[in-house]
Amino acid sequence: MINVLNNTSLKPYNTFGIEATTKHFVTFSSVEELSAALDQVGADRWLVLGGGSNLLLTGDFDGWTLKNELKGVELVNEDEDYVYVRAAAGQSWNGFVQYAIDRDWAGIENLSLIPGNVGAAPMQNIGAYGVEIKDVFYELEAYDQVERRVCVFTLNDCAFGYRESVFKGKFKGRFVILNVTFRLCKKPVFHTEYGAITQELEKMGIEQLSIRSISEAVIRIRQSKLPDPAQIGNAGSFFKNPTISDEQFERLQAEFMDIVGHHVLGTDTTKLAAGWLIEQCGWKGFRRGDAGVHAQQALVLVNYGQARGEEIYALSGEIIQSVEEKFGVTLEREVNII
Repeated sequence: MINVLNNTSLKPYNTFGIEATTKHFVTFSSVEELSAALDQVGADRWLVLGGGSNLLLTGDFDGWTLKNELKGVELVNEDEDYVYVRAAAGQSWNGFVQYAIDRDWAGIENLSLIPGNVGAAPMQNIGAYGVEIKDVFYELEAYDQVERRVCVFTLNDCAFGYRESVFKGKFKGRFVILNVTFRLCKKPVFHTEYGAITQELEKMGIEQLSIRSISEAVIRIRQSKLPDPAQIGNAGSFFKNPTISDEQFERLQAEFMDIVGHHVLGTDTTKLAAGWLIEQCGWKGFRRGDAGVHAQQALVLVNYGQARGEEIYALSGEIIQSVEEKFGVTLEREVNII
């Protein structure tokens, strides 16, 4: 039996803190409840919500919002080198990271403090400080709302790319992720060469490297740069870092000597820092009403209180246009626009 709420505010369920209403609202904590909810949905529009951390609501949702409340973490297998850990999609991502660290299971410590739930992690192949979900992914189970059955997706099935997966492309809107199994290391391989991790570890006075110390360094860096959604509404990085050809990068570098870019190994492309591009266009710290660009990180758009989703979306469009005009580079939004 599912409990259907009508005309429900979604403000508590999105980290931007946008006020929007959904026509129908249902929570599910089992496959049976999900199936029953989809029976009610029928041909209507529907949206699955996890932590609401990668989402911009640009208006009321004239359909069904299904809130994923699947919980639980389980050790399903292990061998000499790895543990295979299944986490339910409704689990807090950072909570799961800390759960793994407490047990000395390595591989996701660099992904500490990323907001949202486990189910969102493979959808967009979340990544930070040299680690992506695809590096630790084993398999996931997802509910096919067309064929009404649970399907297993392997690493190859997910077609992971930069902030991309089959769930954002080919199968967008078809599957509901139920759980994800990760292959974590018993013997850690430390990744400290990205960002400011090494410098932060030195400031912390760390002499004996561990996955916990790396996690703490990452948390300190993120807290110093990124606004807490509980204080200022935001969805983290709003734009993807664009990838351009090495040739185009060289041309830009000749004109903008300080441009930030990193060659993508094994390709003839360079990944640019979207935050740097936006900052050079003068947007860092910009505010119009309650919609703005964060003062410490130009990659983050913020809601200072009462901004509407369409105002933040319009601002993102102006930013995209100005970066295109100045650099000839087209930014792509990372958040899901509803």
